[in-house]
Amino acid sequence: MTSNLHHRRHFLAQSGFGLSSLALTYLLAEDAKAAPIKPNLERPTFDTLPKQCHKEPQATAMISLFMQGGPSHIDLFEPKPELDKRHQQNFSGQIQYDNAAEASAKLFASPWKFSKHGECGTELSELLPKLAEVVDDICLIRSMHTAVNNHGQSINALNNGRIQNGRPSLGSWLTYGLGTENRNLPAFVILTDPKGLPVLGVENWNNGWLPSLYQGTVIRPKEPRILNLDPPPKFQGAVQQRFLGYLQQLNQEHLSQHPGEHDLAARISSYELAARMQTAAKDALDISQETAETQQLYGLDNPKCAEYGTRCLMARRLIERGVRFVQIHTGNQQWDHHGGIVTGLPNMCQVTDQPSAALVTDLKRRGLLDTTLVHWGGEMGRLPVIQNEKNIGRDHNTQGFSMWLAGGGVKGGLAYGATDELGHKAIDKIVNHFDYHATLLHLFGIDAEKLTFQRPGNVGSLLDGQDGKIVWDILKRGPATLLNLS
Repeated sequence: MTSNLHHRRHFLAQSGFGLSSLALTYLLAEDAKAAPIKPNLERPTFDTLPKQCHKEPQATAMISLFMQGGPSHIDLFEPKPELDKRHQQNFSGQIQYDNAAEASAKLFASPWKFSKHGECGTELSELLPKLAEVVDDICLIRSMHTAVNNHGQSINALNNGRIQNGRPSLGSWLTYGLGTENRNLPAFVILTDPKGLPVLGVENWNNGWLPSLYQGTVIRPKEPRILNLDPPPKFQGAVQQRFLGYLQQLNQEHLSQHPGEHDLAARISSYELAARMQTAAKDALDISQETAETQQLYGLDNPKCAEYGTRCLMARRLIERGVRFVQIHTGNQQWDHHGGIVTGLPNMCQVTDQPSAALVTDLKRRGLLDTTLVHWGGEMGRLPVIQNEKNIGRDHNTQGFSMWLAGGGVKGGLAYGATDELGHKAIDKIVNHFDYHATLLHLFGIDAEKLTFQRPGNVGSLLDGQDGKIVWDILKRGPATLLNLS
């Protein structure tokens, strides 16, 4: 058959002057379909070595400040004069409640004042005084949308692309697609809260069906930050080196007998990384090396925000050492103010406002903000009506909410999109979770359609067939200025 195909192609090529180019193209394409497909006989291998981007990247690292529970956009990021006017009146439209038993149709205006800040004049709540100082460096998106009202499903939508569990997280996709610049530190790091894990727990940094090499590495919120990093004193030094060399030899022999076993390869890789981390991780997490001024910038002298500030400072130290993706989580449901929002929301802002703004300031003055994308946001916002009239709160709202980005190729001093006059639904320049993901991958020089993984029976990706649009209006560089390296 191969010989016949060869002669036919040769004849067509020589006789092409007697055929239209369209007919020739068609016949050659039919030949290609008929040709046998050669199977890939080699098993794929995976690592975290640096990878070539599809396009010129604008961001090379990311820090995600994930506010689990749902910060109220109406009280923090988007003033609503009409809501102020209609305070305590009944809302006449349809609202999807999460907790119908405590639901109310009575509108509740924000108790906090908004004012304009920076050269851009973006309005922010008085609860965010430190963010107001860096507002010219952030892009505030006021039109986020997932439309799935439960915490877990909306977290999944924003963190792994779909509402289902078991899919790879953002950090896993980025490290799979790009690798890492530092062989002595994990590519994907999670900094957890001492008050507990967020909703879904370890699913937030799961590798899903990507090889387990790409799962997140947890840095604990108290010492020892990494368990079992140091060997007992009697095994340190040359003794440990001989043992690790022998262990590596055994592991590689075992792996050669079981090619394609990705979990086995990942475990061996994690053992080798752990040995290299003994010095590098301690150095990266040692904030005592920072100046007193830097520590004060992050609020380490303020008991209210010192713990969160410590994690933000650690994130900066990890990123500047080549870690690809760091995610900092607040504790379980700390922003989920179904009740007691008048005291609960200011408390959470006191925990996170200064360290979050300090991170932007510190990255900028060190020349890292241009290539480091900073994300701040939760999985949802809150409704404009009262929940729990005896202890006022707000119920879930995923129809429209806010988050902000800074650095990594994103425009600063920009407020983008809007919800309706009461803050219920996104109506202007809506940004769906899959639009956010398409934009994020673009900033990292990744073509969303090319970042795929072959699963049994289908090909998986972050967008997973969703029509994600790059949000060009929030980017410093438009499509005409980009260099395509593919």
